Order: sequence, then structure tokens, then C-alpha cells
Amino acid sequence: MKKIVLAPDSFKGTMSSVQVCEIIDGAFKKIMPGIETVRIPIADGGEGTVDAFLYALGGEKISCRTKNPLFEDISASYGILKDNSAVIELAAASGLTLIEDKKSPLDASTFGTGLLIKDALERGCDKIILGLGGSATSDGGAGIMAALGARFIAADNRETAPTNRGLGELKYIDCAGLDKRLKACEITVACDVTNVLCGENGAAHIFGPQKGADAQTVQILDANLLKYADLLREKTGRDVRNISGCGAAGGVLASLLSFPEYFNCKVCSGIDIILDAVNFDKIISDADLIITGEGNFDSQSMHGKAVSGIAKRAARQSKPVIIIAGGTSDYTDEIYNLGISAVFSVISGICANFDEVRQTCFDDLRRTAENIARVLKFNISPTLSAYQRDKSSRDSQRF
Repeated sequence: MKKIVLAPDSFKGTMSSVQVCEIIDGAFKKIMPGIETVRIPIADGGEGTVDAFLYALGGEKISCRTKNPLFEDISASYGILKDNSAVIELAAASGLTLIEDKKSPLDASTFGTGLLIKDALERGCDKIILGLGGSATSDGGAGIMAALGARFIAADNRETAPTNRGLGELKYIDCAGLDKRLKACEITVACDVTNVLCGENGAAHIFGPQKGADAQTVQILDANLLKYADLLREKTGRDVRNISGCGAAGGVLASLLSFPEYFNCKVCSGIDIILDAVNFDKIISDADLIITGEGNFDSQSMHGKAVSGIAKRAARQSKPVIIIAGGTSDYTDEIYNLGISAVFSVISGICANFDEVRQTCFDDLRRTAENIARVLKFNISPTLSAYQRDKSSRDSQRF
């Protein structure tokens, strides 16, 4: 074995993807000193996306004053890459963790994210990568629109708040004041959620409860988003109610996709954006093994998350993939037909609670990686060659 590519996501709540890379790298080089490793910290548009891009492509982190989901003053950060592209995580200013103890889905807004976009425009950025995930909001993207100059007018000609509650009394959207610089800015939205805007599979019903909505509030949130979608259709002729992904981050894409004359917006898989940016396919072309991972590997992990994107890319080149996860639960053997070679959990104790996991996670990950390296050091050649022959045969039938 000559080369291993390390491409983990963050272990949410414990370790960043950069830290996970460093620990696994150190463990393998301790056991296999001559091994070449390539570290690619990964994110799929959610937490850690800015750091992953900055680590891979270089640039700087920018801090600026903005608003949290409840319009309180905060400082938030985003990244500007060497090519002057901005990378913004919606959760940095509009995230649930910012108001965890006072969730208010009817009154939460993406206004602060709009201020981050405005700051990037003022710094001359003409490309923006916007990562969706972890939002506290259900405002249909009205907050972003308002921060960039749109006005939301109620029946009595007063401005209404760019929140879900405000959408309930909205009668007219005035776009005359929208920032003119938007037209020359390409916005790539990193989104792996396929939920639609309204209904049983929509933003309110699927994501509302985790944002603090009880059953009655979910119904109100959904009704207000439906009203907003109807108003957008009347104003623009575009129906966003059933567009896949419009349910992400409380419906942000409803606004961005309704006004293409202002928002030059395209939607892409979050993991594919960063894998393309770092030239992942070329990097793994001469690799013997790829190691990825995340905080918890479960039945949802192979449906749009970072590990699934990596496994698909690796399968095209018949590269074996090992997953090291903080914990594992309810996945099936189907994963082994999708490009995964093996899955390892780093949690060492039985029934360990999260506080205990947090205290030992660094050592647990290091020990797990070292044990994998020890196995590979002594058994890798026949195992991988057999795996690759079998994989190539299966791939030739599948592709």
C-alpha cells in the first residue's frame, strides 16, 4: 500500500473534519511510516463547509456583524477563497444552535444570512457558494430577500417582518430595491435535501418539529409557506411548491428560484460541489484506499450525505472505501453493494452517553484508526487485490 486518501466529514458535536483528518493521518503514519496520505476534510453544505473549502483551496475567513434568527446582533463568519468566491453556511447566522434555548419557528428569519451575502457582494465577490443545513427558519427565504433590499408589504401597506408569521399577512413583494450586484453574481446552492416546500413532505411537517414547532404550529408554518408560494406564482409565474429541494432550510430556494432576474442561482449536491472543487476524481486515481466517515453512520448515510458521494466516486474507479464513524446504527448490508468495504465505530464503551463520548472521542478515533492500520499493514495485499478484481467485475456489469 502506497497511498491513502482521507476524506471524512465532521463528527458533529465532537470533532471537525480537519481534526478527524489529522488524527487518522497520525495514526496511520505511526503504524505505516512510509505511507502517503492526502487529507481532504469534507462537508456536504452544512456545518464545516467553510472550513473544508478553505483547507482545500486556500483563502481567508471573514467575520462581520449580522443578525441571528431572532434579529439579535451577533458576529458570524464566512470564507473568501483565493479566486474571490465566497462560501457561506446558512447556519452561521440563521442556525438553530444560535437560538437553541428559545426556538421560535414562526418568528425566525434568514435575514442574517442575507447580510452575509451582502457583505460578500461589498467585498467584490461574484461567486457565492451557499450551504444549506441546520437552519432555525421557515421563512421561505424572505429574510435573505429583505436583507438584500426587497420589501414585504401587508394589506394595510405597512412592511411586515420577513418571517413565517409575516408571510401569513403578506400581500405584495416589492423587489425594486434588491441589490443590483446580485445579477452579476453566480450563486451555487449546496443542497442534498429533496423535500418539497409544502405538504406532508414539506419544510414545516418534516423539519418544523426540530425547530420547536408543535403540531398546531406545524400547520400554521405550512399554511404560510403555501400562501407565499401562491403569491410568488402570481408575481413571477413560477410555481415552486413541488420543486425538489425547496423544503430545505425552511424554504430558502422558494425565493431564490422565483426571481432568476435577480438571483443567478443553481442548485447542486453539497458533497459534489466540494469533491469537484478539490479535483477528487484525479486525487483518488492512484490511491490504494479511501477512508471517510461521519459522526453517526446509519440508514440515511447512503442517501445524499458526504459518505455516499465519496462511495459513488470511488466505485467508478473500483477503489475500496472504509468508513470510520463515531457511532453506527440501523444500516443494512446493502451498503456493501454501493461501494463500501467496511464500517468501524470508534465508541469504545457500552451505553456511553454523549458527554462521555465527547471526553474520549479523540483517543477513541486514534485507537480505531491505529487498529485498522495494523490490520491493513499485515493483510492488505491479497485482500485488496481480491476486492478490486471482484469490484471491477461488478462495476463492469453495473456501468
